[in-house]
Amino acid sequence: MDRPFYPEKIFEFIPELLPYLLVTFEILIGTVIVGLVLGFFLARAMLSKHKWKRNVAGFIINAFRCTPSIVMLFIIFYGLPNLFWALFKVDINDWAKAFYVITALGLLFSASAAEIMRGSYLAVPAGQREAALTSGLTEKQSFIRIMLPQAFVVSLPNFGNSLIALLKEGSLAFTIGLIDVMGKGNLIISMNFGGYALETYTALAIIYWVLTILLEQLFKRIEKHFSKGRKSL
Repeated sequence: MDRPFYPEKIFEFIPELLPYLLVTFEILIGTVIVGLVLGFFLARAMLSKHKWKRNVAGFIINAFRCTPSIVMLFIIFYGLPNLFWALFKVDINDWAKAFYVITALGLLFSASAAEIMRGSYLAVPAGQREAALTSGLTEKQSFIRIMLPQAFVVSLPNFGNSLIALLKEGSLAFTIGLIDVMGKGNLIISMNFGGYALETYTALAIIYWVLTILLEQLFKRIEKHFSKGRKSL
């Protein structure tokens, strides 16, 4: 039997969902931090002169990129407690579920972050670094003052796209019982015994659409600001 559709319910559910965006944002910020830190070391290894470092980093990046998000989340959620117990005799089963989500998505995001960092660094002409070293700057100074600002601007479009994808992947958190905005949506459907599912998911879609548009506009403004006075590479 077809269920009737009640458009007014969409606007009734949105206020109920919005408070749970705090959990979604916490997951997003935590994942970005973990991913950027790990991604930096992977990118550095990929740019290393040592072949074994490049091979190891390349293997890790490919392994993460080939692993579906839901699979990684379940591996971390069910496997990490066993690993901690086997190695350290520490029970982490009662740790916050956000820890597992951030760890899983952070590992996956580190692969994208590493490729973005590596590609952005290589996009800066090598002559920039050589000129900086010739002028008397150290390797560290030339990286911070010359290479990093230019690579940062180059990375913004790809980083923004990755962030938007990450925002949507965070919706998987409800599969292990973490109640974020998606989890709250599923609770609303459950409390209505499966009713208003279309209305609830439409409300969720509107929220994600608005967030995506806001992120796109934010990164466009940031890119425009930092690109002032710079020539295209």
